[in-house]
Amino acid sequence: MMSSLNLHAVDWSIVGPALVAGLLVLATHVPLGLQVLSRGIVFIDLAIAQIAGLGVIAADALGWEPQGWGVQGAAVAAALAGAALLTWTERRWPDIQEALIGTLFVLASCLGILLLAGNPHGGEHLKDLLVGQILWVTPGQLVAMAVLSAAVLALWFGAQQRLGRAGFYIVFALAVTASVQLVGVYLVFSSLIMPALAVRHARPQWQLPVAYGMGGLAYALGLALSAMLDLPSGAVVVLTMATVGVLTSGVLSGRWWARPTAA
Repeated sequence: MMSSLNLHAVDWSIVGPALVAGLLVLATHVPLGLQVLSRGIVFIDLAIAQIAGLGVIAADALGWEPQGWGVQGAAVAAALAGAALLTWTERRWPDIQEALIGTLFVLASCLGILLLAGNPHGGEHLKDLLVGQILWVTPGQLVAMAVLSAAVLALWFGAQQRLGRAGFYIVFALAVTASVQLVGVYLVFSSLIMPALAVRHARPQWQLPVAYGMGGLAYALGLALSAMLDLPSGAVVVLTMATVGVLTSGVLSGRWWARPTAA
């Protein structure tokens, strides 16, 4: 029925590590996403991810080694600076925090474009930043991401009540900095927001496990489809996650685990 669909095109030696990368991103982004949605600051990940990406672009413009510690340090420093700024703006102007987050995202995006303007490979670098290269993750990247994810989850579930506003932004910045270099800005945003949106009507005790399951299914299906259809993986996973999210939300709305509606 679909001649372009190649059922034998899924090379799990490539898709498998990519799926592990997606699950590691989900591990930290699902609980953070639930918190972001409850705070009403849904664009924070886009802003922080773009600022971290700006650090990577700036390091590249300086001629630093792409996978070196200098680039990682630049990304983390940029993200932490953005987190510190957002902590201050939330304290100073909480009523317009979402607008300020959106403004910061646009400014970081424009600065990144300007830094890449003279680079003959600027378009390719920008595409990698936005869509990512999830199919080409290395074992070293996965190990580093696993260690960071474990540390973030330990902080989040072990000391969430003591983190405070500044602690939340710092943890968020560290998680996003690593994931944006692994899967790109679009998948970072999708992993953070779409599972949280899908389970928003579920009972609190079901939100986290259902969101994890929905996100994991979306990554597995999206990566498999991208391989079978020979299409860009990041874009296919984003569209798959949106579809699975809509279906999950629909199923939840009519089930016993849904949050009771007010009379």
